[in-house]
Amino acid sequence: MAKSVKQLADALRAAFGERLRSVTVEFGEVSIEIGPDDLVEIATRLRDEPDFSFEQLIDVCGVDYSQYGQDEWETEESSSTGFGRGVEDRAEGGRLRFGDELESRVPPGRRFAAVYHLLSYRHNRRLRVKVFAADDAFPVVPTMIEIWKSADWFEREAFDLFGILFSGHPDLRRILTDYGFVGHPFRKDFPLIGHVQMRYDPERERVIYEPVTIEPRVLVPRVRRTDHRYSIDLDDAPDEEAADDA
Repeated sequence: MAKSVKQLADALRAAFGERLRSVTVEFGEVSIEIGPDDLVEIATRLRDEPDFSFEQLIDVCGVDYSQYGQDEWETEESSSTGFGRGVEDRAEGGRLRFGDELESRVPPGRRFAAVYHLLSYRHNRRLRVKVFAADDAFPVVPTMIEIWKSADWFEREAFDLFGILFSGHPDLRRILTDYGFVGHPFRKDFPLIGHVQMRYDPERERVIYEPVTIEPRVLVPRVRRTDHRYSIDLDDAPDEEAADDA
């Protein structure tokens, strides 16, 4: 398989040359990055040319790189009580509230990307294609529906969750969130507590939406402690000789 992966990477470089912004081989998989203007032509060739024959689009996913490599919290200590405990936010970041703006940590045009996962039945190969939207404020990439019909719902999902627009899509509307949902929940500047909450109002006899009332805080994941509370008491340890006799 390693030889096949190298052959694919070499074939991609030979076929597309400088139009490939990057070609990487990691974990036995090939990934390429191309520009949005080249996406339709290169994708068509990846499907049709015998050397590639990527007949199947497995998935399309969105990615927000605005806080790539950044942590919301930093701590290596554990408290004496409880597993989930709040810590102080970073000076820039932490849990966002409605109206807060998130400082981007990446150059312009490198925040939102659409990632396509392709499969070739003929060659038993996989390929990952990454395309960054040129405009961070209004991310747009071409639709792949005319090349792979399976792109339909995948692109709607990326639009719903990340706000990436797919130009030429015949029915680009939300697919997972509610009809009146505001924002895109997988963006890094979308607060984990959300913007609004819903509840049933007995006086109005209907479900209503109102500003979220949950107080934002940062929780540290569970930490396995190594103090005496987790040591096995020697008196309670199983008797190895008794176990052998049994």
